[in-house]
Amino acid sequence: MSLTEQSVLDCLGQYQDPNTGKDYVSSRAIKNLRIKGADVSFEVELGYPAQSQLDQIRDGLIASLRALPGIGNVSAHVHTRIVAHAVQQGVKLLPGVKNIIAVASGKGGVGKSTTAVNLALALASEGARVGILDADIYGPSQPQMLGIGGLRPESRDGKSMEPLQAHGLQVMSIGFLVDVETPMVWRGPMATQALQQLLKETNWDDLDYLVIDMPPGTGDIQLTLSQTVPVTGAVVVTTPQDIALLDARKGLKMFEKVGVPIIGIVENMSIHICSNCGHEEHIFGAGGGEAMCRDYGVPFLGSLPLDIQIRREVDGGAPTVVSDPASPIAARYQAIARQVALSIAGRAKDMSHKFPNIVVQNT
Repeated sequence: MSLTEQSVLDCLGQYQDPNTGKDYVSSRAIKNLRIKGADVSFEVELGYPAQSQLDQIRDGLIASLRALPGIGNVSAHVHTRIVAHAVQQGVKLLPGVKNIIAVASGKGGVGKSTTAVNLALALASEGARVGILDADIYGPSQPQMLGIGGLRPESRDGKSMEPLQAHGLQVMSIGFLVDVETPMVWRGPMATQALQQLLKETNWDDLDYLVIDMPPGTGDIQLTLSQTVPVTGAVVVTTPQDIALLDARKGLKMFEKVGVPIIGIVENMSIHICSNCGHEEHIFGAGGGEAMCRDYGVPFLGSLPLDIQIRREVDGGAPTVVSDPASPIAARYQAIARQVALSIAGRAKDMSHKFPNIVVQNT
């Protein structure tokens, strides 16, 4: 029996993406399908980073086609192509950045910055080009967490800055520009202007994702950034305790008001496991993040433990995802990052570049 394009597609359609649960045929991920006699070649284009899974997906697709009678050689190439997705109406995309992920919390002290940096590193570990902007103007912590405190960004033209590099990330922070012991006694407009400059005057180099470590709270700075920065989606970090959840709800509602989609909620410090006896205890309560997700109809991205390893590694300038990538804690961060990337890949693509500028002139 001779092979046909339809028989090949029918066979490929039976294999489901291990992350999305959808087949690659209906999702139009199969590209350049060629049939020459009994030999078949094709490509699969993923919309999310999955470097650790490319071989698994490729082998699964080839094994599916082997079941076809009369099949010969099968050649498959699986790769990732991340594109820009839609942002708030009326806000333009940032040059050199395809997607911006805001990591926010309604209050401080919930581990937002630690979550943001490990999320960025997890996306980069899967092959994406990732940057992180430390927008916590009054308490910048990313330089310390990434082990590059004390460094200064360079300017090649006297007008813009080159991001610093750490563990494969492009990094910018107000912490690079001020003394570590100098308090930022700025009013809201000054802080907002400084952050706009850090964002727009940094030469981000072809980023798939820019993770913004937002300041805690829902004040003037947060609201202005949410209205003017082209955000693809927001991740809200909270702890299970009722007080933190009250503030997290305010943060979620703020993003909703300015038209920023909520990617999901991360519950940090959800459980403490004693390093001596292994006893598990919900110090800050249990199930608060999941209950909040049910109330607002948003995804629960996952929970993270209260663990001394996480604190030691960020204090040492090498967060968990890079210092101990095979650990169970790193696996949690990677699972959250995968959900974030999948959520963005499923959103509407940015089409602004498809439409020409229309200029009306009197002649």
